[in-house]
Amino acid sequence: MDAATVKNLLQEHLPECEFQVQGEGSNYDIVAVGDVFEGLRPVKKQQLVYGALSEQIADGSIHAVNIRTLTPEQWQSEA
Repeated sequence: MDAATVKNLLQEHLPECEFQVQGEGSNYDIVAVGDVFEGLRPVKKQQLVYGALSEQIADGSIHAVNIRTLTPEQWQSEA
């Protein structure tokens, strides 16, 4: 699995979000930006992203992910 494949899986599951994915093998760093995260608790934000990768996590093709979730406003304030 590569970063582009992980990004495609995420975009299929959460098409309203933008993603940056880095990593290789079975370890990835993911930044997810979207209005869908507005007002959600951190755990719920993580669950949304994990949901897109649940099959790959279950079969071991993805072992570890580090996820940052941001609203577009939060993303702009960091830029």
